[in-house]
Amino acid sequence: MSTIRSVLAAALIGLAALPVSAEPKANQLFGAKNAPSRQESHPIGFYSKGCAAGNVELPETGPTWQAMRLSRNRNFGQPEMVQFLVDLSAYAARLPGWNGLYIGDISQPRGGPMTSGHASHQIGLDADIWMRPATNLRLSRSQRESISSIDVRSKDQRSVNGNWTPAHAALLERAASDSRVDRIFVTPPVKIALCQSAKRSDRKWLQKIRPYYGHNYHFHVRLKCPKGSAACRTQTPTVSEISNGGSGCDETLVWWVTDMLNPPKSAQPAKPAPKKRSPRDYTLADLPNQCRDVLASR
Repeated sequence: MSTIRSVLAAALIGLAALPVSAEPKANQLFGAKNAPSRQESHPIGFYSKGCAAGNVELPETGPTWQAMRLSRNRNFGQPEMVQFLVDLSAYAARLPGWNGLYIGDISQPRGGPMTSGHASHQIGLDADIWMRPATNLRLSRSQRESISSIDVRSKDQRSVNGNWTPAHAALLERAASDSRVDRIFVTPPVKIALCQSAKRSDRKWLQKIRPYYGHNYHFHVRLKCPKGSAACRTQTPTVSEISNGGSGCDETLVWWVTDMLNPPKSAQPAKPAPKKRSPRDYTLADLPNQCRDVLASR
């Protein structure tokens, strides 16, 4: 075993000496791993630049959930995320018209940048949950590749459509009220619908609901760094306790369905922002050093 570790360590050191252009992409290295590392579970780095030690697998099928798109091998996460999904799916099964949840991407077995799609989902604390009610929990593997979620956003992108139900609202409130959750990304019309329907007496959970591009077929749950996870980088808050009890239901939200979709004609075209490096271009040198150990672990 020590010989194998020495060879892997030497190989990783050799990679560090290569020119950046010659280094293999991190997404190829992590995407090639079919099983989690045999390490104590802990997230490493940031949600969009890191990896995950000791991820655990969300079983492909449970009493109140099914993992979708199994060919991607992304039904792995930190224990806190897997337990959260099990808990939320049990709640979903009690909602009218739902028998549980269809769960999309969580993370790769060892986290890290993905071979395709997603800038985040790298440390095992992100998960995509379909907007489509899970009515059939006996889908075959092939059905899980072909079936699609449902769009809850209207064609003009300014409101929710007829697919949106009170059960969706209840599910999101439940998720956002969980102390493990840091934020939940949704399509802007969903945030507006929640602001309109939420009780006036308790709206603090709405602060965790964040409008963002896309997310009209699923909502994206992001958990906080678990206690004691020293290598996990906590996300800086982007919405402060400013108005309406910190709900985020203010003029900033209105911008998403006004100026963002239909910019004022008088507005000057903004200078294009400098192009950021995509996670698909990351090498191991871009990730925390501990990620080398995650790759080398058996």
